[in-house]
Amino acid sequence: MQSKQAPLKAPDKKTALAKAEHFCAYQERSQQEVRDKLYSLGLHHQDVEELITELIQGNFLNEERFACTYALGKFRMKLWGKLKIAEGLKFKRVPPGLISKALSRISEDEYLSALEAVLTKKAPSIKEADPFRKKQKLAQYAIQKGYESDLVFDALKSSNLL
Repeated sequence: MQSKQAPLKAPDKKTALAKAEHFCAYQERSQQEVRDKLYSLGLHHQDVEELITELIQGNFLNEERFACTYALGKFRMKLWGKLKIAEGLKFKRVPPGLISKALSRISEDEYLSALEAVLTKKAPSIKEADPFRKKQKLAQYAIQKGYESDLVFDALKSSNLL
């Protein structure tokens, strides 16, 4: 027997705003994430856009702050490279100007140190006798983490991991 679910009743704007504020206060969000959340509550386009505007005016929603927090968080916690971070921000529909601004917050020295750390941590787990294949596997891993291939190969040349 199929159970009939009542169609989702859209909350009033005041309730939806309170939910959206809580959603944004818990963690930095992109505008698209908030839009998706509001649409999932059953709101219509015009109401969603009005609520987004209210959230921006109340400083609950700030795309630049989100982009910087996302970039630095993914870099420092997961040791992602700039390419992977940029793809993640594009997926969240952050404008290109804000993506480059967020990526510029990562210092070059810290970035190269993180790349070295990624390679150093991965090297012992690669069980490959041939140094060329081991180098290729290490490079592939770092590139998959979002680091630029030229930086990866330069780091592998200057390191003694092989």
